[in-house]
Formats: sequence, structure tokens, C-alpha cells
Amino acid sequence: MRDYPALAGVSRVESVPRRIRVLFGGQTIVDTTAAKYVWEVPVYPAYYLPKSDFADGVLIADGTSHPSRRGKVESFTVQAGGRTANGAARILSEAVDPQLAETVRLDWAAMDAWLEEDEQVFVHPRDPYTRVDALRSTRHVRVELDGTVLADSRSPVLVFETGLPTRYYLNRTDIDFTHLTPSSTVTACPYKGTTGGYWTATMGGRSYPDIAWTYTFPTRELLPIAGLIAFYNEKVDLVIDGQRIERPKTHFS
Repeated sequence: MRDYPALAGVSRVESVPRRIRVLFGGQTIVDTTAAKYVWEVPVYPAYYLPKSDFADGVLIADGTSHPSRRGKVESFTVQAGGRTANGAARILSEAVDPQLAETVRLDWAAMDAWLEEDEQVFVHPRDPYTRVDALRSTRHVRVELDGTVLADSRSPVLVFETGLPTRYYLNRTDIDFTHLTPSSTVTACPYKGTTGGYWTATMGGRSYPDIAWTYTFPTRELLPIAGLIAFYNEKVDLVIDGQRIERPKTHFS
């Protein structure tokens, strides 16, 4: 049984109260205060942006379209500043939901930058129903793998994030690095920032890739975890205050 809060459901549509801007080719191609959140997947929403708020000449019709459960979708190329992103925009020209009429869904990765108000957002839009808290604790946390203790701490920082199991961030002095080697993996999170390192465990001739990570310079809301190391609950055995915790199936840092 899951012991952490669930995420929002699929197909939900809500107004975005924040000003959203998108940069491409060194230009602001859209600037709007009328965006919509649309949950295409339960993990996070997508931005649907009013076509009327795009700069002139940015959206070029590809002449292709296809039906979807939200209505007729037309494909557009994005052009600005001498750059082109083919098929990077999809417009709902015949939306089933009137709220989404003539809205544009941009390919996030094809754009140069996304801004909420004046702050850049990375990876994907932040879910307004997701909360992330980093709380200092004196709970006793022991991390084991194949019967070997990798970490033992009585001063963890616990991170509670909607939709994810509790993560336990530990001081480096509480970790036995004997079986851990750094890897080149880098990941990013719109709530916590970009990771500053991962570790792979090697035990008994077997490798366990990227079982631990750190955020060297996390977002200001998560500053308590700066430089601390967390292990995937899904890949190790956690013993909290003497109680062994069942491994969850979720796999996000």
C-alpha cells in the first residue's frame, strides 16, 4: 500500500495563474498570462498556450493534422531568430474542450528556455498540486544492500514530495564509500534543480548503477539537502528506526 500522496489525475484542465514566456532563437516567441495546465499524464501537466499570444510569423503551418481525444491537432513549425524547429508546435483547431480552443502545445525540449514570471523552469512545468518539503530529522536511517551497510545516520534530512516515496538525504560522513564509485549521470528536477553527482555500487562482482545522488546546488526551497546524498528506496534496503521499509516501485529522484 502506498504511504505517500497521489498525483493529480489525467485529462484535468486548469488555468495557470503565472505569466509564461518561451524563448527560441534568442527571441520571446510567446508571452501570456492565459495559459492552461493540461494533465496528459498523471506525473505533471503540460502548458497549452493561446495562439493569439504568439509573436507574428513564429508559427508556420506544416499542412498536416490528425484527430485526438482533445480535438483536431494541426502541426506547425516554429521559426525565430534564424532558427527552425520542425513540427515543434501542435495547435488544437477544433478543441472538444472550449477552454483549449486555438491553444498551442510546444515541444518543451525544442525551445531554448521557459519562464514562469521571471524565473526559468527546467524539465517540465511544475505541478501546482505537487509540494516538496525538506525537513531535518533525528530518525535513525540505515541503508543496506545485499546485507552490507552503505550508510547509517541519525541526522537525515527527509524530503517529502507529492507522488514520490520519502527520500532520506544523509551527511557524507554517515556513508561508507567503500563500495561506491562516482558515475557521469546527471539528471534534473523542476522542483529540486540539477544533480551534482551519482554513485554506482559494486558488490560481489555485481554492479548496481546510479543508486545514490546529490544536489550540490539545489533550488532555494530545498537548500537543506545541498551536498547531502540520497539512495533510491527502490534499489536498496532501508531500515528506519529499526523497521525495514518495503521497496516502492516508483523510480524518480
